[in-house]
Amino acid sequence: MLQKRIKHEYLYLPVGIFAVAIWWLIYRQLLPAASWLTYNLFGIQQGSHFGASVEFFLYDTPKVMMLLFIVVFGVGIIRSFFTPEKTRAFLSGKSEFAGNIMAAMLGIVTPFCSCSAVPLFIGFVTTGVPLGVTFSFLISAPMVNEIALGLLYGLLGWKVAAIYLGTGLTIAIVAGWVIGRLHLENHIEDWVTAIKASDLNIPEEKLSWHDRIIYGWEAVKEIVGKVWIYVIIGIGVGAGIHGFVPEEFMASIMGKDSWWSVPLAVIIGIPMYSNAAGIIPVVEALLGKGAALGTVLAFMMAVIALSLPEMVILRKVLKPRLIAVFIGVVGCGILFVGYLFNMLI
Repeated sequence: MLQKRIKHEYLYLPVGIFAVAIWWLIYRQLLPAASWLTYNLFGIQQGSHFGASVEFFLYDTPKVMMLLFIVVFGVGIIRSFFTPEKTRAFLSGKSEFAGNIMAAMLGIVTPFCSCSAVPLFIGFVTTGVPLGVTFSFLISAPMVNEIALGLLYGLLGWKVAAIYLGTGLTIAIVAGWVIGRLHLENHIEDWVTAIKASDLNIPEEKLSWHDRIIYGWEAVKEIVGKVWIYVIIGIGVGAGIHGFVPEEFMASIMGKDSWWSVPLAVIIGIPMYSNAAGIIPVVEALLGKGAALGTVLAFMMAVIALSLPEMVILRKVLKPRLIAVFIGVVGCGILFVGYLFNMLI
């Protein structure tokens, strides 16, 4: 049985190359297919606002879903090498700042969502990971995750993806370091500090390449299964913006000349609940309509890193003052990024 599995594993590379080639051929035909469906099959007038919205929706829906599928599958395999237990053990005992940097970097590829914030926080704190280092990880993981970077690269190019990566990591590192310097450990809920680290040990399992591919496929089913509705909603909002919102209007409220556009974008973003996959189509449409890059980045970061539902979840393990400090420090970092890029670009 083992020999048969090893023999089959040699087929994964050629089958994978063939699958990626088919994926690329289909991806290249999405725009002409969307145009044909909109203006030929449906008979919508070319150049109309409604036609532009429909074409955007028919093009972006399969495009984002295809990008999401391949990014989640590929990173799912990578994630099989970076379990939460390995991450926790690696960060335990690390000095601050160096630990902040490593935690922020590990946050990119480590399994994380808002629902896992509580168990991850408990696991980190009870095994000796400094509070500031823990927060660098908790900020980086949802905000600078592989789905956000993969979709930004696929939809908006490598420059925007690189800017987002650099600024997101900087916010995670600096915010975590500042929180660590404030020594707010006594603002963690008492029941968390009472947990013994030995209660959280989980045995490691050795995975074959077959297991890792299954892991990647399970990641696709789990993550895409959870976010597809947000993707559709986000693309629908983006389609409406793309087709019906005038560029002059968008530039007036989210342009770089309006000093209040960045804080307004952050305030609007905080109560919203979405993930990277759902908000990036909206970001694409906003940028296409003349919104300033810094303002849009601030909006996206606020939605992902400071969402109200995540604060409610973190309230289970953090006292109100520490949550307020977290929101304040991260919010200031996001505002700085927004103003900086509006000034430079």
